[in-house]
Amino acid sequence: MPQRASTRRLAVPALVALVAVLLTGCSQLKGSSTAGAVEKPSIRVAILTTVDLAPLWLAQEGGFFKAEGLEVQTDVGASGQETLSRMTSGQDDLALSTYTLFFLAKSSGAADVKLVTDGTSASPRSNEVVTVPNSPVKTIKDLEGKRIAISSKNAASDVLTRSVMRDHGVDPGKVQWVPMPLPEMSGALAQGRIDAAYQPEPFLTQAARTAGAYPVIDAASGSTQNFPLTGYGATAKWVQENPKTLKAFQRAMLNATRAAVDRARIEPLVVRNAKVDQDVASLMVMPAFGSTLDARRIQRVPDLLQQLGVVQTRIDASSMIAPQTGTG
Repeated sequence: MPQRASTRRLAVPALVALVAVLLTGCSQLKGSSTAGAVEKPSIRVAILTTVDLAPLWLAQEGGFFKAEGLEVQTDVGASGQETLSRMTSGQDDLALSTYTLFFLAKSSGAADVKLVTDGTSASPRSNEVVTVPNSPVKTIKDLEGKRIAISSKNAASDVLTRSVMRDHGVDPGKVQWVPMPLPEMSGALAQGRIDAAYQPEPFLTQAARTAGAYPVIDAASGSTQNFPLTGYGATAKWVQENPKTLKAFQRAMLNATRAAVDRARIEPLVVRNAKVDQDVASLMVMPAFGSTLDARRIQRVPDLLQQLGVVQTRIDASSMIAPQTGTG
């Protein structure tokens, strides 16, 4: 009996010590969590209403941003140039735009842009130059001298169309380029105000259904096969001032992109956010989604810009890529 009492007396201090250790550990964990908090828990992202946004919509609705301590609001622009301008002016924190416009902003000195997260690359038949039955355009050779709609000059729509025309010996300099918002192109085709248009999804499938549009050429073929199309960017100042927010955004987008391989999770998001009906969502061709930026792959964009004479000197893509989190 005395021995058992002695054992109990010894056990009490040991138990107290164990509780103290656990409490200290919890305190340290709480402090670590606080120290790791993002600089900006609420951020705004300028976007285009295209299928490229599917992983971001999934990150919003699937809780991937929330898990990283982020609340992400979106600001819809009519073109990649507009989303880029909203980001560089400080109206929004980040922007989804075409890579061509990010590199042009850097090259011209308009903005010190950093590429934050990958968006999409062109998959076969996801980005096409289309026409309608009453148009004089029947083949790619017919594009010379015609009116072709693009989202904005030097955007992916412009650069990819010019590249594929060049591959087929058609002079892009003899085309009348007509910048207009992507949702308006189908109606302009049907009304004969333009002869052809560059259409990505979901506008591509919508144009086929509403205007009888059909492809003249796959814009992501030849020199532009699997071409990097869109990504998310921020100013170098924002990246420098918000390193934890940057990493949190990247992690959320990485996890959402991995989850986006399940088409069943993507189609409802496209229906709700891109305002397309279920038939269009089920028929359209998805682009190739990505998250982590690879400098060698992205280098294709400024190299093509230089080949087309859009920029005069080589731009080093690696110098524009913000520090990356994970792989994907």
